[in-house]
Amino acid sequence: MIAALVAGVYLWMARPRPEPTTEAVPSPSLAVAGVTSPAARVIVHVSGKVRRPGVVTLPTGTRVADAIKAAGGVRPGARTDSLNLARKLVDGEQIPVGIPPPTAAAPAISGGPTPGAPGTPLDLNAATVAQLDDLPGVGPVLAQRIVDYRSQHGSFRSVDQLQEVSGIGSRRFSELKPMVRV
Repeated sequence: MIAALVAGVYLWMARPRPEPTTEAVPSPSLAVAGVTSPAARVIVHVSGKVRRPGVVTLPTGTRVADAIKAAGGVRPGARTDSLNLARKLVDGEQIPVGIPPPTAAAPAISGGPTPGAPGTPLDLNAATVAQLDDLPGVGPVLAQRIVDYRSQHGSFRSVDQLQEVSGIGSRRFSELKPMVRV
């Protein structure tokens, strides 16, 4: 009987126990208080129909839905159909919520070059399907893919990102590169 009691006490004392740690453990919450290195965070601009539009800092690996939540959530009546809420954020991007994608380029300032004018590179982030269709080697289907890519992934951050659009291989990219800009 005493042997069983001693064995029970021994097993109780030898059981694994949680130990407090002094290391910062990444939190799945949106708080960034534990994030100390710039590489462990992304800074994005959430604009449009959210409760608190502006710049938010979030942990790396955070999704578009988390950025919207950090900006106070979507305002009543706003739609997020055009956004991929599960996409991971990229540092420096803008997330327009409930705003239709641009359909026409902003008017040129008088005296300045007209977008798409000969010799003027076309802005990938402001170009319409019709303007992209005017580029050599780009038809209406490919022009729509470029606009769809921009809508799903946010603004182009570099001209090289154009290679990620389905249907643009290295040859077509090398032809388009001098004709476009971001």
